[in-house]
Amino acid sequence: MDALLQKLNDQQRQAVTHTEGPVLIVEQRQAVTHTEGPVLIVAGAGSGKTRVLTHRIAYLLQMERARPDQILALTFTNKAAAEMRERISALIDDTASTVWMGTFHSVFSKILRGEADKIRLGEYSLSSGYSILDTNASESQIKLILEELKRDPKQFPPRMIRNAISSAKNQLIGPAEYRLRSGDTTFQRVISDVYERYAVELIKMNSMDFDDLLVKPIDLFRDHPEVLEKYQQKFKYILIDEYQDTNHAQYVVTKQLAGAHKNLCVVGDDAQSIYSFRGADISNILDFKKDYPEAMEIPLEVNYRSTKRILQCADSVIKRNDARLEKTLRTNNAEGEPIILLENFDERDEANRVAQHIRDVQYRDGIKFNEMAVLFRTNYQSRVLEEAFRGRDIPHQVVGGLSFYDRKEIKDALAYMTLLVNPRNNVALHRVINVPSRGIGKKTLNELLAKASSKNMPLWTALADTEGLGIRPQAVSAIREFRDLIVELQGDLAGGVSISKVFAKLMQRSGYLNAMKGEHDFDLQARRDNIQELQNAISYYETYSKNPTLQSYLQELSLFSDTDKYDENKPAVTLMTIHASKGLEFSAVWIVGMEENLFPIAPREGEEPNLEEERRLMYVAITRAKERLFFSHCKQRRKFGEEQVQLRSRFLDEVDAGVVRTESGATIRQKQGSFGHGSGFGGRVDGISGGLRGGMNGHAGSGGYGMGSAGMGSAGMGSSLGDSEPGDIDNDHDWRSPLPNRRPGISRSPSRRIEYDHEPEEFAPYVVGAEVMHTKFGKGKIIQRENLGWETKVVVFFRTHGNKTMRLRAAKLQVL
Repeated sequence: MDALLQKLNDQQRQAVTHTEGPVLIVEQRQAVTHTEGPVLIVAGAGSGKTRVLTHRIAYLLQMERARPDQILALTFTNKAAAEMRERISALIDDTASTVWMGTFHSVFSKILRGEADKIRLGEYSLSSGYSILDTNASESQIKLILEELKRDPKQFPPRMIRNAISSAKNQLIGPAEYRLRSGDTTFQRVISDVYERYAVELIKMNSMDFDDLLVKPIDLFRDHPEVLEKYQQKFKYILIDEYQDTNHAQYVVTKQLAGAHKNLCVVGDDAQSIYSFRGADISNILDFKKDYPEAMEIPLEVNYRSTKRILQCADSVIKRNDARLEKTLRTNNAEGEPIILLENFDERDEANRVAQHIRDVQYRDGIKFNEMAVLFRTNYQSRVLEEAFRGRDIPHQVVGGLSFYDRKEIKDALAYMTLLVNPRNNVALHRVINVPSRGIGKKTLNELLAKASSKNMPLWTALADTEGLGIRPQAVSAIREFRDLIVELQGDLAGGVSISKVFAKLMQRSGYLNAMKGEHDFDLQARRDNIQELQNAISYYETYSKNPTLQSYLQELSLFSDTDKYDENKPAVTLMTIHASKGLEFSAVWIVGMEENLFPIAPREGEEPNLEEERRLMYVAITRAKERLFFSHCKQRRKFGEEQVQLRSRFLDEVDAGVVRTESGATIRQKQGSFGHGSGFGGRVDGISGGLRGGMNGHAGSGGYGMGSAGMGSAGMGSSLGDSEPGDIDNDHDWRSPLPNRRPGISRSPSRRIEYDHEPEEFAPYVVGAEVMHTKFGKGKIIQRENLGWETKVVVFFRTHGNKTMRLRAAKLQVL
């Protein structure tokens, strides 16, 4: 290892040391140099695991333990693979370019393309030009199958069926076994029918979905032992990053490959296992030493990323989990700033305060926008944040939103291009055969699909012979012209014409460019610009790829993930789900929506809550932060069109209170006064909580509204002595800019809610803990009550419907 480090010049050393320091510590050095036999590297958050992996590969090459093509390194994102390859090249040279390195899906796709003819089902087999169906394409194919089976896609949603099939595949359960295992309900029978037909249709279409890229190699290695032996001998050393996120199929296929040399090195952190909804199995890492008793376990416990307070916060949460490997993270970084907890009235309040804090952090701490991130549990939470950011001119990027490649015109164009390499792809063909309109209507298409199904042939083959189908002559002519165009362009590609030129010709000859419609001229131009940008992307690919082919280009796009869309250099605040933030780090992080049934998220009906995984998700969110960390929760949030009272997340109570400082922004409910409806705000200055109240002791404004001056100690003014620090005022709530969506009678206070309305006697039995019955939701229990007089609300937990917020005067609840 010393010989390797000595070879680094100053530029190379800077490229690989990052923030972890120039010298490998003892644990890292051991993880790099212990090359033989199985190794489990338990790498805590921010402990430099990427550095260890890259040094380990460089060490294997430098010590000539293996040739580059004898090393297999598997990751979960293209971004991680690219970063590893870049760091290895900085350590040694371009030798790393021939290491087999990439995501599970990309690596096994490469293996399958070389062995495609061995993947057979009946009379059909795959060819090396097979297509990879994304989630939407899979659902489209399932919808076609449902229609063939005379089943209503609205009654049997394709997405639910696809999820069931995906789950079965990841557990290595094929169609026949699935039918035996599944129940006898109509829905389960439909899933079984679709699964059987889906497996056949994919092979006929010369296509695979994402799950097949992991399942088919297992079948291949099982059915062709000589192929397994070839790859076992080829890959002398196997390294797997983020091992805690592997599912059963990934576990099995890597165990197959490591069977000969057993030089399997897995790196992971059980505390960051957050993908069970995708089939990830935490037992793969927890039980690694059961599978490989001789394995060396090496913990990496020094965190190079976060401050002591942030690390203490993360540890206080994750230590409450039972299923975990024992480790204690430590750091030599500074103590750092306290973690700030923002208490808000509603989601708009939350968004505005986060936006204000972002501006403050930028100004006071000098942290750039691209070093900040706002993390949330679910995608829908981003909308109100985006609105607040736009209102304050805060540049931002949403990771996981509508991608360039998700736009209709781009999907249409790529479907056309897919047909040039795989005309058997029914989904692509079905998408564009009548786009732009050629007079090939649904009736004609159904005739063609029926013929293809009865003859057990791809739809593309059925296009060649339309006689006897009763199709109108104009439609027959349109089908012939469409098919001839695809064949002509296939010939252009085979003859060496560049991909970009073929694409330009396709867009013109198909009539797509001329037929694009937009609601306005601007809309039309934007769509045209997107097509032009796609051509630019193809040209860029051709320029910088060593061996550019349309097949490879389409594969790269199909394996593109949300995290790969993140641009760390874009001068913008990043908005993303916590899941998407995995593997990233930011100087300042805001975790919003820290409320029960949101984070931790409410379980689906009939499911038990997975609190340990939700807690691991909290740990991941916390450990994205390097310097500043903020939590945020709301008193109420609009859901399904109505305001619902929110309980603060239990995770906030699990955090070490010694590292958190609260900035409150709760509300005061004011009774309508004689001078008009109360309106105002509350803020704390120098430890004193002062309330401004409209309509009382203030100067009258238009419409009977007024602005009062801050008072001290008056109950009517909503003031109280506090222990907060100077500067805890919510500056967003000053009198010059009214609060968004403020309703008459609502005022803001940082500390409490004051009720003025008299409460009806009949509401008395509805106390917290009371069991109640509802005509629609059944039996439930009151878990929270908000005393608002005649408008009093309760939150009721129903076992089959979760939490419901109800006004007692209208809820028709019966106390049991």
